[in-house]
Amino acid sequence: MDKALVLPVEEKRLAEFTRILQKYKAGKASIERRTVAAENWWKLRNSAEERKSHETGESFQAVSGWLHNVIVSKHADAMDAFPEPNILPREPDDRQEARVLSRILPVILEQNAFEKTYSDGMWQKLKTGTGVYRVGWDTEKAGGLGDIAIERVDLLNVFWEPGVHDVQESAFFFHTRLEDNEKLVQQYPQLVGKLKTLSFAPTRFLYDDSVSTDGKSTVIDVYYKKKRDGRDVLHFCKYVGQTVLYSTENAEAALEAEGVTPLFSGLYDHGRYPFVFDSLFPVEGSPCGYGFIDLCRNAQTQIDMLQTAFLKNTMVGAMPRYFQRADGAVNEEEFLDLNNPIVHVSGNLGEDSLRIVDYRPLSGNYLEMRTSVINELRENSGNTETSVGLVNAGVTAASAIAALQEASGKGSRDATRASYRAYAEMIELCIELIRQFYDLPRQFRITGGLGMESFVSYDNRGLRPQALYGPEGMELGLRRPVFDIRVIPQKSSAYTRMSQNELALQFYQLGFFSPERSDQALACMSMMEFEGKDELMQQLFYNGTIQKELALYQQYALALTQKYEPQRAAALMAGMTGRAGEKSAAAKNPAPRRGGEDRRMERARTRASDASQPGGGR
Repeated sequence: MDKALVLPVEEKRLAEFTRILQKYKAGKASIERRTVAAENWWKLRNSAEERKSHETGESFQAVSGWLHNVIVSKHADAMDAFPEPNILPREPDDRQEARVLSRILPVILEQNAFEKTYSDGMWQKLKTGTGVYRVGWDTEKAGGLGDIAIERVDLLNVFWEPGVHDVQESAFFFHTRLEDNEKLVQQYPQLVGKLKTLSFAPTRFLYDDSVSTDGKSTVIDVYYKKKRDGRDVLHFCKYVGQTVLYSTENAEAALEAEGVTPLFSGLYDHGRYPFVFDSLFPVEGSPCGYGFIDLCRNAQTQIDMLQTAFLKNTMVGAMPRYFQRADGAVNEEEFLDLNNPIVHVSGNLGEDSLRIVDYRPLSGNYLEMRTSVINELRENSGNTETSVGLVNAGVTAASAIAALQEASGKGSRDATRASYRAYAEMIELCIELIRQFYDLPRQFRITGGLGMESFVSYDNRGLRPQALYGPEGMELGLRRPVFDIRVIPQKSSAYTRMSQNELALQFYQLGFFSPERSDQALACMSMMEFEGKDELMQQLFYNGTIQKELALYQQYALALTQKYEPQRAAALMAGMTGRAGEKSAAAKNPAPRRGGEDRRMERARTRASDASQPGGGR
């Protein structure tokens, strides 16, 4: 490399990056405090959280799990509706490409253990209000060939410009993490002797384990955009302290100094930050939202306070206390020893020598207050009894129970749809990474219809810009294949699978799958709504078309047989109508018997005669 070459990113630029990072961290302080507090509540340490501001001095505090149960139930709802991508083309020429992408993208997600990543993201979303994912390219995967990497990101380790609602609008985006100094030196020899102190320390959760930062350094990834030819170019820099580990701007400058034109500009061609935020309850001016702990912590605190008071009151009643005069003559040791049947007394035992402390049990009003607060928490969170499968004793009809459960699950479905939007954004980023990096073909094992396995070889040739031609073969420009992403839930819920199976059995019993009834079945289904409706209607339409074509060909075959081999016409007719009992009789008496002949056979014979002798009589 030329020594006179001035790199765009050097120590002065790194110092500017760190200054901006500190500014972003200061603007995110309230989110970090709320996130750490929510995690403490999740670990059933809400009493310790309350004592930060007020030390009660009480020896016991009840910690109930009502809020914990809300989050567990919502997470179960989210995993029951685990998403699956369905890629739809925007132009007819891209149908085959969309069909293949719909089959290989679930395989890519499975190779990334995305179900666990999605589950961890949902825990994060429900507790703190925001789940964060990163969709990038890992050059070390697939034996150095590289592949897509999807991971959940700690909300405390990412930083963006304060006040923006969408992180894509932020001028810079930072992602930090602690790594061992020994590993960093092995991977980046230029760090020898430069890893002394932490240049930046992100906020951390209060872990159960004692986590030491000795021998660790903060690796900072900074993403930023620059305009070039009217589009955003995404640049990336990884650094520790004042040492650059990698920079896209430096790499491009080095190639241009050597007279080599870079294959592409920036980090990713799509020009977007590779991070996706999924907020639960959004707020203005921030990509983060608030979660169920923020919503229900006040009600949970009230429940715990009432529960603590009830338990202490019960203990007072179960273990009575006594007043004793200072000059009382009761032997305290013998009195407190429950195994001692005799208690010695000195002198006369007066009524005022030992007197029980009055105990007043709590009235039912206090219990009703606790029940009212519990119901308030359930209503605020949408985790009502109906949503968890419990209904009133008076509701016995299956349809009424299903309707109540359907209505009570509106909140969960709304949160799931928000997650689907974030999921669709992740799938879009995956497609863009395939478009950019899948130059060499990759092999995918696909499970198709009837459980048959097939192996697909795929590369990005179908996703590259394609030439457009006019009516006379003149090239008009380039067309970039673009797809729509439709997210559908996998049928992982037992109730969903059961209802789907019951619907299929009802269709079968009503004869919807009979090819001769395809027109009636399609007319009925056009007024219905259920999952997989479009695919089923396409299959029924195809079966009905095949049946009509088969009937037409049978008529042609019967007409030709009637004309050229009349002795075999009756046998053919019997096979077509399925009346095996009349087959032999028709073979013995080929002449039609008008009086006793079946009407369907008579009509078929008439149609065959008319087809063989157009315009003639019978």
